[in-house]
Amino acid sequence: MWWRFAQAVRRGEHRLSVTTWLTAITAVLYTILPVDLIPELFLGPFGFIDDLGLWGVVVMLATREMHEWQASRSFDESVVDAEVVG
Repeated sequence: MWWRFAQAVRRGEHRLSVTTWLTAITAVLYTILPVDLIPELFLGPFGFIDDLGLWGVVVMLATREMHEWQASRSFDESVVDAEVVG
């Protein structure tokens, strides 16, 4: 399901919110850059806690976006044939 969601985003069928984009970009930059709230150099593996927390937020936002996409897709698929009655 994640693959189809990623393809829908790539094709423009679903637009991600600005918050999701900014959080994902921030997570990538925060992971790559040497500046850290909890440095790995001093605390070893415990220094990754802040990184994992930020990636947890990214996963949560992406999951929310995927559920919104699924809901809109199921709504579109539920209307098979419509007829104006009047």
